[in-house]
Amino acid sequence: MGIVNIISFFGGIALFLFGIALMGDGLKKVAGDKLETFLYKLTSNAFKGMLLGVGVTAVIQSSSATSIMTIGFVNSGMMKFRQAVSIILGSILGTSITGWIVCLSAIQGANGWVALLSTSTITGIVAIIGIYLRKFTSSQVKNQVGEILMGFAVLMYGMTAISTSVKPFCESDQFLSVLTAFANPVLGILAGILFTALIQSSAAAVGILQALAMTGVLHFSTAFPILLGIAVGGALPVLISALGANINGVRTALVHLLIDVFGALICGVAFYALNAIFDFSIMEATMTAVSMALLNTLFRFVVVVTLFPCVGLLEKMACAIVKDRPEPAEESNIPEPVARLEARFIQHPALALQQSHQAIDSMANLVQTNLLDAFALLDEYTDEGFQEVKRIEKTVDIYEDKLGSYLVKISARELSKKQNEQMYEFLHSITDFERMSDHALNIAESAQEIYRKKIEFSDAAVKELNVLREAITEVVSIATSAFINDDLEMAMHVEPLEELIDNLCDEMKSHHIDRLTSGECAFEKGFAFNDLITNYERISDHCSNIAVGMIELGNDEFDTHRYLSSLKKMKDERFNEMFEEYHQKYYLD
Repeated sequence: MGIVNIISFFGGIALFLFGIALMGDGLKKVAGDKLETFLYKLTSNAFKGMLLGVGVTAVIQSSSATSIMTIGFVNSGMMKFRQAVSIILGSILGTSITGWIVCLSAIQGANGWVALLSTSTITGIVAIIGIYLRKFTSSQVKNQVGEILMGFAVLMYGMTAISTSVKPFCESDQFLSVLTAFANPVLGILAGILFTALIQSSAAAVGILQALAMTGVLHFSTAFPILLGIAVGGALPVLISALGANINGVRTALVHLLIDVFGALICGVAFYALNAIFDFSIMEATMTAVSMALLNTLFRFVVVVTLFPCVGLLEKMACAIVKDRPEPAEESNIPEPVARLEARFIQHPALALQQSHQAIDSMANLVQTNLLDAFALLDEYTDEGFQEVKRIEKTVDIYEDKLGSYLVKISARELSKKQNEQMYEFLHSITDFERMSDHALNIAESAQEIYRKKIEFSDAAVKELNVLREAITEVVSIATSAFINDDLEMAMHVEPLEELIDNLCDEMKSHHIDRLTSGECAFEKGFAFNDLITNYERISDHCSNIAVGMIELGNDEFDTHRYLSSLKKMKDERFNEMFEEYHQKYYLD
């Protein structure tokens, strides 16, 4: 027993924690990009939420990660606090699956062919296969499976290192006396809490207990109270993650602690009371890796079954402890959808992109409103209306700035091909929406100039502008609705209408020259007329950009080098039919 064993012990813990994280990341990738989104999309009732908490935690191998994601949902307004309680209950049970994986490290082989069943042999084979799949295959799925296998191998090597390093300690009388002292429920629970708080992982703490059990020195009387303490200590990472969250986010983290504390109290008091009456012989039973995993699972199952009917009570308790208070005033110029972009989701790109989409949806609606307000100023100008267009345009600029920064942070994560394409489409889209808002302000400024200079267009010019404005209003509505609803069928209608608008603009410019030549229109009026046509045409171009990006992403052909793609060249029969339909609708004499 010496410094070498201590270093090996902590090195084993490091490998164990890294192996769990690596294996969980691989499992999550294989399960699909939308795994996390199930948590808030499929929580219509408490039982379903609890099952989802179990399933997602079993896949990502971390109840803390599930709970932290859930805090993010609540903090961003994507989920109600009551829904979060059942998910956290499920995550507490789901984390016990790690203990059963660790049991594989206890497999012992003999001589000959049976030795192939030993932990070291199996781990070595898994590691070789994992490295081969991760480094020497081009298939993304095979790479991800290789990552899972490598994570498993690292986890197993970590367990072996922990088990080997603690064996010399087990020969020490001082160590055994300290271990025996933890049979005292209070000391055992405190030890479990402190140790789990130190390594920030209840799964790893249970794994270390399993490694100790493999040496044959751990008895039930010591293991049980430590296990209770581990459950309570596992809430610390979740509580830390709630720093900076809103009221309901803090309540969500507190529920995790309440469940762990009440679970430990209920099981501990019930067990020790019954033991005082019946004097259970199991107290002196020697624990193994398998019996530790079974004990951990049974304990967590009892906690979930006992507290599941009390979801409403847990909600009320959390609300009573963390009382309602005015939320800190956010900067008045920061729109709520972007102010609530959840930093906790950056490590879960599917969720971060989902929330980004929702924020862009709000931005798109705001841009459409701004355009309609600007159009209204052409009919009846007011200074109040002009200032409102300017205010909204500044708000849209904030959307672009905040969303752009958030998407860049997402891009720094390891993304799937589809996520990477979606991220770039979003970056392009926020630019297009922001430019549309700029053109809305340009139109408002033209309306202001027309009003102050008392410019009056000819009847023919007014009629043409009205037809073009109606076409622009429709193309903006189609592009916005298509983006918000991810409707590729609707997006297909944008390009034919955009091409018609280009034709209308060319035709109107030609008519304008004819009117100038004939003296029907003055040059001063012509400048305002041309400005309006130019802004209308560019708004239509940005709608085309948004729709084409959606179509390319939907067809898995997104390429940032050809964002304005060849859709116009694909003038098939359907394209021509839609173009003709719009031509009949927006016809200039």
